[in-house]
Amino acid sequence: MIWVSAASALADQVAHRSSRWRGHVARTPRHLFVPQWWQPDNGQWTLHHPENDRDWFRAAYSDRSLITRVGPVHADRAEAGDHPTGRPTSSATMPSLIVQMFQHARIEDGNELLDIGTGSGYGTALAVQRLGAEAVTSVDVDAYLVEAARDRLDLIGVRPRVERVDATGPLPCAPETLDRIVATVSVRAVPESWLTALCVGGRLVTTIAGTSLLITADKRFDGSAVGRVQWDRAGFMHARHGEDYASGPSALLAAAHDMDGEDVTTGPYPVVDVANAWDLDSMLGITAPGIEHAYHEKGDQRTAVMAHADGSWARATAVGSERPIVHQGGPRRLWDILEEIRSYWLQHGELPVRGARVSITLDGRMLLARGKWYAELPAAEPVTVEPTSPQQG
Repeated sequence: MIWVSAASALADQVAHRSSRWRGHVARTPRHLFVPQWWQPDNGQWTLHHPENDRDWFRAAYSDRSLITRVGPVHADRAEAGDHPTGRPTSSATMPSLIVQMFQHARIEDGNELLDIGTGSGYGTALAVQRLGAEAVTSVDVDAYLVEAARDRLDLIGVRPRVERVDATGPLPCAPETLDRIVATVSVRAVPESWLTALCVGGRLVTTIAGTSLLITADKRFDGSAVGRVQWDRAGFMHARHGEDYASGPSALLAAAHDMDGEDVTTGPYPVVDVANAWDLDSMLGITAPGIEHAYHEKGDQRTAVMAHADGSWARATAVGSERPIVHQGGPRRLWDILEEIRSYWLQHGELPVRGARVSITLDGRMLLARGKWYAELPAAEPVTVEPTSPQQG
């Protein structure tokens, strides 16, 4: 039981000594849920298979996410020498973030929980430690992940209900039977089925896709839900409906490094690494969703590039903190949108989205408001899902 000391050290790191979650982390063998994983290495994904327990435990009991799927390729099924391309599509989430999501859910004894995004199954295992297997249902769109999670949960002696489900569509739960829904995948709008499944007073915890915004909301008697954007930050992969994500503007992003813009101007503010400026990136993700970013430094020269699937792109280049030369093309001026947000920030001292009030309508539309600022995220389009036979873990 060498792993026990490693799990205990992880528990000390991710949960306060007074937290009930501390004991659950200390008793859960995370290494069994991540036998191997993908790591970035010289610009490509490389399979990491631990050569010994010390190597395995060092990674498994660190507070970091481990990428378990890139594109359609599972690390479990890969071999040394494989180098998949594409975006990460599943991971074993960092333990402190799982604990944070569960803490925001305010889970109480006797609650019925839906865990959306089974992934490795580790978060499901923590939930079962807290509530018992009969009170936890976990779903994932990936058939292999569901089977693997069942096997690994069974290995540690717990058998919650784990099913293959596209959680943006119908759920394997009767209406108004759930006390809590915790999603470790992000959505642009709350699926109508989530509100239907929650009981009155039930609590939802999720994140907005393309942002680091963590949402908590409680269901009201009229079927809607109200809550707020929490001050904590959390980022999860987008909920997907199939084997992989749709292709994005990566080719345009690469080309935009060298193209001449239709508009060439001098920007008012220094170049910024948007993807790592969490609040700025989140505000942009609400205002103009779907933008991809690249950022480079070469000596004192800094370059930021943006691209969108609608054909819009922008590139800003400057030395140090000087005003940048900005090239832009396509139907929208992406850098101008960014600078409008930065101007608001300077004028008001902060961006309004974090801490905003949240209202979720019956059809899943999400309204965000803080002071005079507001934004509306439209309801999701209905998703057609293939019928699957219910399976009990």
